[in-house]
Amino acid sequence: MAQATAFHVATVCAPANVSLSTRARDATAPPSRCQAVKGCSVASADELLRGGFFSGAESAALRGAVRVEFPQQRWRRRTRALRVAAQKTATLPVALEAGEVPLHLFKNKEPYIATVKSVERIVGPNAPGEVCHIVIDHGGNMPYWEGQSYGVIPPGENPKRPGTPHTVRLYSIASTRYGDEFDGKTASLCVRRALYIDPETGKEDPSKKGVCSNFLCDAKPGDKIQLTGPAGKVMLLPEEDPNANHIMVATGTGIAPYRAYLRRMFMEDVPTFKYGGKAWLFLGVANRDALLYDEEFQSYLKKYPENFRYSTALSREENNRSGGKMYIQDKMEEHSTELFDLLEGGAHIYFCGLKGMMPGIIAMLKRVAESKGLDWDERLGAMKKDHRWHVEVY
Repeated sequence: MAQATAFHVATVCAPANVSLSTRARDATAPPSRCQAVKGCSVASADELLRGGFFSGAESAALRGAVRVEFPQQRWRRRTRALRVAAQKTATLPVALEAGEVPLHLFKNKEPYIATVKSVERIVGPNAPGEVCHIVIDHGGNMPYWEGQSYGVIPPGENPKRPGTPHTVRLYSIASTRYGDEFDGKTASLCVRRALYIDPETGKEDPSKKGVCSNFLCDAKPGDKIQLTGPAGKVMLLPEEDPNANHIMVATGTGIAPYRAYLRRMFMEDVPTFKYGGKAWLFLGVANRDALLYDEEFQSYLKKYPENFRYSTALSREENNRSGGKMYIQDKMEEHSTELFDLLEGGAHIYFCGLKGMMPGIIAMLKRVAESKGLDWDERLGAMKKDHRWHVEVY
């Protein structure tokens, strides 16, 4: 496998709406929708310098108003996976670290009109189905935090209620609050194209395909998209303890919020969040071609082996201990004692994806608890009370 090329990172990164053509210390970002969030403000270059976010050559460069280029993500297609950078990059605007969680800035009756920037298929030819990575330009007007969702209203009318728009579909955001281009102006979605195959004929029935997922996967750069949100607090990444341990469990596109978590932990150099704990990702898909963002996760595994673990369950290529298909709960059971000990030590655990994975996982954890002479229901209740049990399944 060819080694991915790191991003080109300029000497200094700064918000795209900050002009550096004159003295940088005099430039400030214009007001934006971000200021609608309580306590959120946009920092000037001087404030960044005084705050210690740059030092040495970086500080001198900013004061000297050098020309700044933002890192641009490049793509390559091994199994249609995204090319990523293993090295950290300075991320701004730091104003996105301030204030309270942004919630419901735009609602169904008055959605925000954003622009599709790119659509990329990110699974290989042997994957069952199509998954797309969609980058949306919101111009900095729809700030969000890792673990939140956007609502998408597809164009057209609701066939069940003529004259009314389609129902909002929620999608977990697959990028950090800075977006894939690190400027706080984009958000990324991970979308599986929903098709209906008639069980009798074995053929696709276009009349029953998913309206929103097909709209998104068929979108072209420049297309407009109606967004609501951001929504959700259950899957927010807790940052009070930067050394906390996090266990992330996903099937398919349920990987979206974890991509955001891991980019924040290991790719971005956020001044207010320096991660030092252990993050363990479990991802269940059909086969190797269906792995999502695999190169990105492999790069973290190589660079941060003490902080990141990555376990996959390939149901059509691997067998579990009983000889059956390897599902996510089977992969977790291979590490059941270690996982349970992490939970006993205060780790957070997250579930995102198909709800069918939950009964097997809970049964496995219950067996481990009983083998240790512990009451699982009591342990589960304690985790929920401490807000360490995070579930977003469908």
